[in-house]
Amino acid sequence: MKEVQILATGSYVPDRIVTNDELATVIDTNDEWIKTRTGIGERRITTGENTSSIAAKAALKALENSSIKPLDIDLIIVATTTPDCYTPSTACIVQDIIGAANATCFDISAACSGFIYALNIAYQFIKNGTKKNALIIGAETLSKILDWNDRSICVLFGDGAGAAILGCGEEKGLIQIYTGSDGKGANLLKCNAVPIDINNKKLKEKIPQNADNEGYHYLSMEGREIFKFAVKAMGETIKTLLSSSGLTIDDIKYIVPHQANLRIIDYMIKKLKVDKKKFYTNLQYYGNTSAASIPIALDQMNREGLLEKGDKILLVGFGGGLTWGGTIIEWTIDKQISS
Repeated sequence: MKEVQILATGSYVPDRIVTNDELATVIDTNDEWIKTRTGIGERRITTGENTSSIAAKAALKALENSSIKPLDIDLIIVATTTPDCYTPSTACIVQDIIGAANATCFDISAACSGFIYALNIAYQFIKNGTKKNALIIGAETLSKILDWNDRSICVLFGDGAGAAILGCGEEKGLIQIYTGSDGKGANLLKCNAVPIDINNKKLKEKIPQNADNEGYHYLSMEGREIFKFAVKAMGETIKTLLSSSGLTIDDIKYIVPHQANLRIIDYMIKKLKVDKKKFYTNLQYYGNTSAASIPIALDQMNREGLLEKGDKILLVGFGGGLTWGGTIIEWTIDKQISS
């Protein structure tokens, strides 16, 4: 039976860099305060591109780095919590932009775990023979749902997109996948949509008017509770993946965590008693890009030539929902990509 492999990666981040020092000119914060608590030094912020645009640019990068043509893609999944609109899906908009006319397209919402969830879904489609080549994208324009007056939230996040193309091959590829959810923690990290009572009020009054819901759609988070959840979820996910695959932590060359907060990653390094070089991080440059963080990191590792054919890497994420998940991959791309 054919194995499911990552055939190529790609990523895109906006050109606009917002440093901690620049944030300090508009809110009560400073570079030391942010770095000490998060490890973040700067983030990328869109200046007009919506989620579909940055997702498409990441997708085109992945296509450029593969032998796959747009018309060969028969499945597109976009993981995002910041779509362009309620409908159509961001994936359908991306399909049109990149010319992947033969693809089935849909979005998924699993917050920062979204890329792992998308990997799992695409894996099932390819493994059972329903689809041949899948394009999965984690993409976010989180800047549009941030309250830029709330220093506890706005300093953490950035915009960006990462993509991977999955297909069949003879070598192992995706070794193990694990996901989980806990809706009891739904209020710990959330962003509201349009409130139903306001819409119903419009109908009752039969008067067209704008809803007075300014600020309702901003991202909110219970930071301490999310920290406790994150370290527990990451630890259990890593343990489960290693146990079910028959591997040990020494077999893993790199762990690629969701890039949320350096404190969380440092905690896991100490808990696992591993060299910190085993954990790949780039959040200092991009902040927390939610569903995009893991694929952006994976593509950066690929471009930097850190991954060699046969390397085993572990991806692990956690996010709102609450959601979590991970996968162990044996790297099958046999040469460093060019861009």
